[in-house]
Amino acid sequence: MTRDRRGVLFVHAHPDDETISTGGTIATLVDAGVAVTVLNCTRGERGEVIPPELESLEGDGPALGDHRTRELAEAMRVLGVTDQRFLGDENARRPGLAPRHYLDSGMVWGELGPEPVPDQHAESLCAAPFDEVVEDVAAVVAAVLPHAVVSYDAQGGYGHPDHIRAHHAARVAAEHLGVPFYTIEELAADAPADDALHLVDVGAVLERKTEAMRAHRTQLTVHGDTFSLSSGPRRPIASVEAFRRWESAGQPEEPSFGSAPLGSRVFASVLALVLGLAVGALGTVTHQVEVALVAVAIPVGVALALAVAGCLLLGLRLVFGSRTPALLASAGLVVTLIVLGQAGPGGSVLIPANIAGYVWTYGVPLFAAVVLAWPRLRTLSGSRGAGG
Repeated sequence: MTRDRRGVLFVHAHPDDETISTGGTIATLVDAGVAVTVLNCTRGERGEVIPPELESLEGDGPALGDHRTRELAEAMRVLGVTDQRFLGDENARRPGLAPRHYLDSGMVWGELGPEPVPDQHAESLCAAPFDEVVEDVAAVVAAVLPHAVVSYDAQGGYGHPDHIRAHHAARVAAEHLGVPFYTIEELAADAPADDALHLVDVGAVLERKTEAMRAHRTQLTVHGDTFSLSSGPRRPIASVEAFRRWESAGQPEEPSFGSAPLGSRVFASVLALVLGLAVGALGTVTHQVEVALVAVAIPVGVALALAVAGCLLLGLRLVFGSRTPALLASAGLVVTLIVLGQAGPGGSVLIPANIAGYVWTYGVPLFAAVVLAWPRLRTLSGSRGAGG
């Protein structure tokens, strides 16, 4: 990156997000002669449809995606944006990879809040490998060399899984390429003064922002100076848009285990539990193995058993960036120890009361406690970076 950086890159999940939350800032920047690139991660194929005359589009992903693409093009015309891209297209794809479409992941309300729909499509944004998403966003950052990258906060605004994925991918790409990252903040009427917020008064372009919002008629309805979505009350059209410079210290670096598709979480949880049970059983059977070396018995069995158990727990935390799979594997290990360590009339057959038995019995829970209690483990995909 040898050329001077210029412009601002806005990364959004679906058509209409860019206009509702940042449309005024986009128009203001364009009027000031600043280069603006809008990157939409999906075409919003699983969105709800408001107008009755267009209700046939709902549930027809390709048709709705095409229609929302046309709505987006009109909104971009109104705001003055000439560089709008879809993630995965040739101009928003890591060099060397064939173009692809990232589909809308959809959203349902689960016990823990918003989550992807159960019938997650394999080509959806949330089902795609995180590194691939980051690399595609990074390709756009490297191409346009912006002053700043703007996207949602870590909760995705209201929690939509695609918003959360867009935040993490845009932030990791920006950090690896050394570009400042800003999150979109919602201003509450009674919010205290916050010097860290960057406020943009968009009153001068509010009519254009409102007109651009009207272009997204499948998703929202404009009522004067307010608007409503398909599932909510009227809200004022913001005349001030707020952004916060991201400070990476102490913040998670990629999507949480809880934001993954439900099916993936269930599969990973079951697999972690089964692995814990299997490693616990194997370690219990083999932990007494010793190798004689120059008349000295070397306890290789317990050493290897602890090493395998430790690598399992540590690996699960690194891979998933969450305690949940590691906790389930720990439960499998401990349950196996309890069951196989039951004493009969002559004591426990599988876990004798000797040094190796004590090390195995108490070493596993101790190691599990350390892995689970550790505040933060950098995930494998987060450490590889945007380029690899």
